[in-house]
Amino acid sequence: MYNKEIRLVNMTRYVTPLREGGSLPAIVECDDGFDYVIKFRGAGQGVKALIAEFIGGEMARHLDLNMPELVFIHLVDTFSKSEGDEEIQDLLKFSEGLNLGMSYLSGAITYDPLVSIADPLAASKVVLLDSIITNIDRTHRNTNLLNWNKALWVIDHGASLYFHHSWDGWEEHAKRKFPMIKDHVLLAKATKLEEAKEFLKDKLTPEIIEGIVNLLPEDWLIDPSGEVSTDQKREVYKEFLNIRIKNIDVLTKEAKDAKG
Repeated sequence: MYNKEIRLVNMTRYVTPLREGGSLPAIVECDDGFDYVIKFRGAGQGVKALIAEFIGGEMARHLDLNMPELVFIHLVDTFSKSEGDEEIQDLLKFSEGLNLGMSYLSGAITYDPLVSIADPLAASKVVLLDSIITNIDRTHRNTNLLNWNKALWVIDHGASLYFHHSWDGWEEHAKRKFPMIKDHVLLAKATKLEEAKEFLKDKLTPEIIEGIVNLLPEDWLIDPSGEVSTDQKREVYKEFLNIRIKNIDVLTKEAKDAKG
């Protein structure tokens, strides 16, 4: 079982927006004295982006990849009243409640495939993880990787699990290949795909997937239409991921073929 506990912290200060993010993430300070990059529930893709971010990030951590700590950040509406920027003001107002935070890695630099560090096994793990979670946003245009303390760090999995934007046909989607892996920024350095595949098979058991999904906050899973219960959604996430993990041989071959 996945026994990790996710800390809950309270936002105490909005520091600065990160304008390069399409959903206006920001650096904030919390009551534990640390800074975090916060992803807001009131942003474009709403809580579904936070769910994808959380599941992808915790799977990465369980695969021994460098992943900043994820925390739940509680935000109260009072912050919007002191913000001058109307866009940020609205974002804060609509993000009251639980949001997702990631430890801020001060001094980290964006991964550059021409000069940055990427261990072959770590690169291979990231490629296969992204195939499993259908992460479309780890390309040369937008790497969503950092180098920090002379090591590769993975961040930002919010564009993953895109099946959940339409629940219809999720089983068929789970069985598909992932042709967009050909554009993955780490593919050229992923020279240990077979070793990574065996590692993933051993580590990503149904019990681990269940433990990660069960950590999702209940209110992130509430369907406003009432058509799908929170328990049903948890089961779909588990089944989707387990189907894709079972198909890891096919996904590995696809990544190998894409390497040429």
